[in-house]
Amino acid sequence: MKTYQDLLDAGKDETTRMRFVLAAIEEHKNGIMYRIAKEAEQYDKRQNTTIRNYQRILYTMTGAAVEDPFRANHKITSGFFPRFVNQQNQFLLGNGVTLAKPDNKKRLGKSFDRQLQKLGHAAIVGGVSFGFWNLDHLDVFRVTEFVPLYDENNGALMAGIRFWQVAKDKPLRATLYELDGYTDYAKGDDKPMKVLKEKRSYILHIATSEIDGTEIYDGENYPSFPIIPLWCNQTHQSELVGIREAIDSYDLIKSGFANDLDQASMIYWILQNTGGMDDLDLARFLDRLHTVGAAVVDGDEGAKADAHTIDVPYQSRTAYLEKLEADLYADYHALDISKLMGGNKTATEIQAAYEPMNLKADLFEYCVDEFLEDLFELVGIDDVPTFNRDMISNQLEYTQMILAAAPQIGDDMVLKKLPWLSPEDVELIKAERDSEEFSLAGGGVTDGEEA
Repeated sequence: MKTYQDLLDAGKDETTRMRFVLAAIEEHKNGIMYRIAKEAEQYDKRQNTTIRNYQRILYTMTGAAVEDPFRANHKITSGFFPRFVNQQNQFLLGNGVTLAKPDNKKRLGKSFDRQLQKLGHAAIVGGVSFGFWNLDHLDVFRVTEFVPLYDENNGALMAGIRFWQVAKDKPLRATLYELDGYTDYAKGDDKPMKVLKEKRSYILHIATSEIDGTEIYDGENYPSFPIIPLWCNQTHQSELVGIREAIDSYDLIKSGFANDLDQASMIYWILQNTGGMDDLDLARFLDRLHTVGAAVVDGDEGAKADAHTIDVPYQSRTAYLEKLEADLYADYHALDISKLMGGNKTATEIQAAYEPMNLKADLFEYCVDEFLEDLFELVGIDDVPTFNRDMISNQLEYTQMILAAAPQIGDDMVLKKLPWLSPEDVELIKAERDSEEFSLAGGGVTDGEEA
């Protein structure tokens, strides 16, 4: 893999740097993380590659293997992976990030919560994603479109290359991000790469006048590299790793079940005492049945035609599919909502069902905290983020428990703990309460009164 030191060795010559950019992209696309992330993106789109590439094979008389055109070949893809990814991501980030100082949240931009959710989703699918602080908002780079260049000495991300190509017959675009700015490149088919835009600073100062119009008069960069990696777990790998085989097994068994049912819905015939019939005669017999619904069987020894169907065994397959599904939820630490359906579940039962997901969210939250810590240092924010996890709850029981503890924990803590109040609702209620207390205390002074 290419590193930051390799980029430094390329020097300042643009021809050498462009060769480095192309080589780094090609090497990245041949790497294990890219290949796994590319496949995980297909599973996230319910385009499970294993079942979609599965073919039923027929061997000819010469021994050649060809695709069987006669037997059913249903390809049913399950949605386990996108369901698990969305559940893990939205469980932690679905309600956004809460900061102690509201002004700090405004500095991150209106779209920050939405972009952070996209960043988390991309990290869970690909193993890592990259957040680019672009002046006043966060941009998201997936690992399938960004080549990280880490420092060989401390492992820090010091540079990177974002690349994209809208179609095979369109130019390859690439942007090299460095500490002191970024450079845009483009490469067409059978043409050498060229500099599309020369290196420029991340923060540009623009002046506008009636005479000169708009022009850039100065530029500056960030105190550190403005692209920060967000890992999804401590193993630095896609969450598809470890559960893909079970998903493939589920898809293959379910698709095979559908194929067998399709085949079993057809009637096959056993012809007795008709040894003189060849393949052409058998085809004519079936054609006669399909057209008029009846056929005549001739024979000196009492020719006879019997119709048969196949009974497909399903109990064992159904039991194994149910076991696979239960194992997938257990292995991923996901929540099976069907387990909470039926009856009035207590808060203890609900909490116990959520415990595996809470453990997984704790590990993911550590990674998000590391990302936000680096981002806040870059932006210049001194704050501690908190998350309100999106959980189903027995709100009546939970509310009664909180209100019972109100004398000990105080009004402000009660407002924070009530499950049906959002952080914005809490701040609004506190502001209205403080305003009413001020008014009752005689804080409002009208004209003509003595202060």
